[in-house]
Amino acid sequence: MTAPLRAHLLAALPAATASTARVLTELLDDPTGAAQWTVTDLATRTGTSEATVVRTARSLGFAGYPQLRLALAAAGAAPEPAALLTGSPEDATDLAGVVARLAALESEAVHATARTLDLDALDAAAAAVHGARFVDCCGIGTSGLLAADFDHKAVRVGLGTRLRTEGHAALVSSETLRAGDVALVVSRSGTTPDVVAAALRARDRGAVVVAVTSSATNPLARAAHHVLVATGRETAYRAGAMASRAGAALVLDALYVAVVRRLGSSATETLQRTYQAVSEPRSESRPRSAEGGRPKRRR
Repeated sequence: MTAPLRAHLLAALPAATASTARVLTELLDDPTGAAQWTVTDLATRTGTSEATVVRTARSLGFAGYPQLRLALAAAGAAPEPAALLTGSPEDATDLAGVVARLAALESEAVHATARTLDLDALDAAAAAVHGARFVDCCGIGTSGLLAADFDHKAVRVGLGTRLRTEGHAALVSSETLRAGDVALVVSRSGTTPDVVAAALRARDRGAVVVAVTSSATNPLARAAHHVLVATGRETAYRAGAMASRAGAALVLDALYVAVVRRLGSSATETLQRTYQAVSEPRSESRPRSAEGGRPKRRR
């Protein structure tokens, strides 16, 4: 399958219903076979209905299933990248297979995200972060780890960031934002109640909301000014935010680099100073007495 069609299918997965997701997964796992199947064949293999298959094709932008089959047939004529294996890591028979399939899934997520990322939204988000007084970096669970990674890098170039990885902390912090500030909210599902509420409160306060999520139509995306979509397939052992972690990391790295480009030489200078702060030898933090020994205790 060609990379653009694979990326298109992957991008549709996060917002898909359970039945549509089964159809999309079958198309991703066996695109060559799918090009030969009738609508009834695909419905039977996925335990869905013919109507679901047709709706899936139309949701992908095709007039119907025949047009999707033609696209799959054309894509099947192109060479398949070696890294894009089918199946899930838990289906592998040995550890070598587990590693190979995990690597394929990570690579798939990164390349699909890169191909579908909205560059205009990325540029607008970078402009907002660059000019912000404060940037609240918000995420819970695994998404919190991604938010923390961006926060760590942003501090190193002099940005005023505040990491919020607990729901109530995010809600409280969002109330202190104002026009000119940014709420950078990371959530794979885009439905976590505290995260969505924090984004809505930040928006109400006049802050710019940037969402890093798996769908452009979930509640978090609807609350955001700028939506950066990261794709990735879930498996039984990689549920939740783990599935799109690689894609989200790429998005946040791209946002960071875009901001640094705007900062110019000041970012380089600040990076050098912060590097020196942790690299230079530090003196003993405990005070010594005038005689060179440890300070005497007071009685």
